[in-house]
Amino acid sequence: MLETVIIAVYFTVMITIGVFSRRKAKEADDFFVAGRKGSTLFITGSLLATIIGGSAIMVTTKLGFIQGITGIWWLLVGSIGLLVLGIFLARKVRELGLYTLPELVETQYNARAGFAASILIVIAWIGVIGAPIIAAGSIMDAIGIGYTQLWIVVFAVVFVVYTIIGGQLAIIRTDSIQILIIFVGIIISAVTVLIKVGGIGGLRDSLGSEQFSFPLSSQFDGYELVKLLLVVGLAYVVGPDMYSRIFCAKDVGTARRSAFWTALLIIPVAVGIVLIGMGASALYPEISSGQAFPVVIREVLPPFLGGIVLAALLCAFMSSADTTLITAGTILSVDIVGKLKPGLDKKRLLVISRWSIVVMGAAALLLALYLQNIVDAILFAYTVYTGGVIIPVLAGFYRDRLKVTPSGAIAAIIGGGTAALISKLFDIKYLDVISLGISSVLLFVISYLETRLKKN
Repeated sequence: MLETVIIAVYFTVMITIGVFSRRKAKEADDFFVAGRKGSTLFITGSLLATIIGGSAIMVTTKLGFIQGITGIWWLLVGSIGLLVLGIFLARKVRELGLYTLPELVETQYNARAGFAASILIVIAWIGVIGAPIIAAGSIMDAIGIGYTQLWIVVFAVVFVVYTIIGGQLAIIRTDSIQILIIFVGIIISAVTVLIKVGGIGGLRDSLGSEQFSFPLSSQFDGYELVKLLLVVGLAYVVGPDMYSRIFCAKDVGTARRSAFWTALLIIPVAVGIVLIGMGASALYPEISSGQAFPVVIREVLPPFLGGIVLAALLCAFMSSADTTLITAGTILSVDIVGKLKPGLDKKRLLVISRWSIVVMGAAALLLALYLQNIVDAILFAYTVYTGGVIIPVLAGFYRDRLKVTPSGAIAAIIGGGTAALISKLFDIKYLDVISLGISSVLLFVISYLETRLKKN
């Protein structure tokens, strides 16, 4: 009963904030980039809430349950990626004052390259949006409140409506509040579980020293680490959601500080989450890994604390889902529809953006109902995205020095993205990482040939 009340109150608050924010989100800048007024506190909070979403919590807990402390790498690669972003790229990104990542690709190369990146991102981000929906449905089902499919539909409808109403302005405001609740929920869960198993010493005695092996273990070898750094970590260096937050920052200094603070704060949160998974493995070794966090809420925590942690998870689901949704919806409206129908005024563009959010939400809902597996959804999305977009964007920041061209960029986006897509559809081992090499070769070879042809 307590859990149902918490869910109802939380949904009501989210919709109310969305309605209130709509009054101030009348201009395109307000809806797309929160008026570019984000402070370090708000941008850091929003980045954290986006990264430490429900899917990240569920995946990291699951990996902690299966492979021990090395499960922390799922979030640590993001911390490393954000450090790289803050040091090398945050200034360049914020100074451009754009709305989306494909607009950045267009400034680096041309409109055709930007359009190709838009198509690939929209396809990939259906999986990123779908992951927290799957996570929400799975945990509510495991706790014993309704069925997975029912909650998948309910969560999808609520966060689509909330995002449509308030836009980026509402999301930035609520993310900083939600991340505080997420922090509290993770700390409560981790501390309670550790007390239950007898501290770190009791956890080591229960699981064995192998589960504490770091940075590698028998279940997580060098290839898996490299794969995570490339497929997941690079999405933090060049990522639509990360850049949407950078675009919202009030200035360059805010953008850089936010990236650094987020990278730092991810680390203790990641430790807490993976300890929850390890604790669940010690206490309930017979359960499936995907049930680790729900079982902790149901069996370990007292009802009141369980309610707080459930609220934290709801915040995690919503904060990651709404950010990824508005990012994809903005790209679909601004960079795809806007390019197919040039001359649209900003008022009409806002209307199209809200409908784009509905379309992306519906597509993510269908994917969530079909897959119902968080890791599959996220890895599918990140693999396709990184395979096609990362290399051309990184090279584009140093375009003159590297002598890369628009034709090379388009070939890299299409070729690398296609190779990555094939790797996931047909489960071809190593091709997911090799797709980055394919993208690199196409970018530089085609650019070289194009430059030579122009000289002749």
